[in-house]
Amino acid sequence: MNNIVEIKNLNKTFKNKHVLKDISFNIKENSIFGFIGKNGAGKTTTMKTILGLLEIDSGEIKVCNELVEFGQNKTNKYIGYLPDVPEFYGYMTAREYMYLCGECLELDKEIIEQRTNKLLSLVGLSDVKQYIKGYSRGMKQRLGIAQSLLGQPKLLICDEPTSALDPIGRKEILDILHTIKDETTVIFSTHILSDVERICTDIAFLGDGAVRVQGKLSDVKAGNVTMEDFVAQLDLEELEAISRGEGLMNSCNTFFISLGQRLGIEKYYDFSRNKILKGQENPYLFVSNNGKQLTRAYILSFIKKY
Repeated sequence: MNNIVEIKNLNKTFKNKHVLKDISFNIKENSIFGFIGKNGAGKTTTMKTILGLLEIDSGEIKVCNELVEFGQNKTNKYIGYLPDVPEFYGYMTAREYMYLCGECLELDKEIIEQRTNKLLSLVGLSDVKQYIKGYSRGMKQRLGIAQSLLGQPKLLICDEPTSALDPIGRKEILDILHTIKDETTVIFSTHILSDVERICTDIAFLGDGAVRVQGKLSDVKAGNVTMEDFVAQLDLEELEAISRGEGLMNSCNTFFISLGQRLGIEKYYDFSRNKILKGQENPYLFVSNNGKQLTRAYILSFIKKY
């Protein structure tokens, strides 16, 4: 299977801040690549360097075996891009907007018509007649996916596509991304691990500007890739969220569910409520130190007990 994206020893600084630190990874053709990390980890910066929108300090990026150069758009002919908050002309309908984008791509009218019909049907907007200004955030995200696929890209880049959506909206977006994986390669950034587990084939965890864990999702879940490195990158806010039962980076404790399943734990101690939990459909492992401030060392020592 060919690599659609190849990134080698990528470095990027803003003023005195080293944002990307010697990042290297490949994205295989027809994979769904989850690019995971907290806000500020460097996910969007990496995506913008792939698009040639940011100048890198050192390293190399290739898309479809062609070198990406800052300020040039020759490799962008292979790419569709969905930003985290896509903007549209509110006075247009979805179909009118798709026609406009097709004309910008210099497509024939017949091709625009065919692809518009297919893509609006894919994202569930083919029968929507209202103007885009009346769309919900989820509807705008779905239209953004349709628009980004209009040029039949080999790579679709989605920056936080499920951010701020309700559970139904998130499912709709994830279902669409899963449906198109046979036609294009998808890379999407997120901090929601449950979304990654639902559709991704490959992942990379980005923390403090460096790739901490990467590999096939099946290998990570099977324990062939260590998760201690991932825990070690968490900040205090995220650890405290775990202690409140809110889950790792809003992911319903996905990390600890996976850990518990791997270790075969049947009883789970809720330190925050001083209570044993039994018989849960999904094993949860809530971690807090009886109300004391959490530390990485504490969580790692807790894991090592098992």
